[in-house]
Amino acid sequence: MADIVLPQSAENPPVAGLHDDLVRLGTATLFEASKLPIALPSRLRPTWPGATAMGRALPVACVAGDNLALHVAIERAQAGDILVVDAQNAPHGYWGEVMAVAAMARGIRGLVIDGGVRDTARLEALGFPVWSSHVAILGTGKTSSGVIGQPIVLGTATVREGDVVVADADGVVSMSASEVARIHQAGLAREAAEEAHFERLRAGETTMEIYALPRDV
Repeated sequence: MADIVLPQSAENPPVAGLHDDLVRLGTATLFEASKLPIALPSRLRPTWPGATAMGRALPVACVAGDNLALHVAIERAQAGDILVVDAQNAPHGYWGEVMAVAAMARGIRGLVIDGGVRDTARLEALGFPVWSSHVAILGTGKTSSGVIGQPIVLGTATVREGDVVVADADGVVSMSASEVARIHQAGLAREAAEEAHFERLRAGETTMEIYALPRDV
């Protein structure tokens, strides 16, 4: 998959070439390495096994039970975007096969929605990656265009347009583009430290010894 393209400036270092490495490091390592509140709520789970995604965030805020904003967002999105949607954790089927096909045709790389989706077997067959807080068949209205492109807050994370989103089996993180290079380097350092720990564990040391954990608490 081609790398996403982000504006490059002193405040926003290039992300080109990092796609595979960020996905390989994974959301848990990126979160721990970042030391920032970049983790989206743990209730957001992949709708099919093996799904991974990385792209630019396009934030969307929906009225509960209404998915018109998602149709508008698909039309507005650029290739390489991931829709990150605050649907108020409502158990409605905001998204399904038709919208996934429409999104893929525009180069959208995935969907992260605090709300429900349906047609999950078809989403897997299409290979369109989705993270949601519900799988739900309850339908939606189409009367509110919501808000697109403005920051949204999901849990402790604020998601802004142009943030770099990585999602996998463990969860979802949303990183400011200006922090990605630093987080990547910190993630590599964390990975190297863990590899050293693995060697020590295989040689017979315990986690109590390696992490100097207290025995009497």
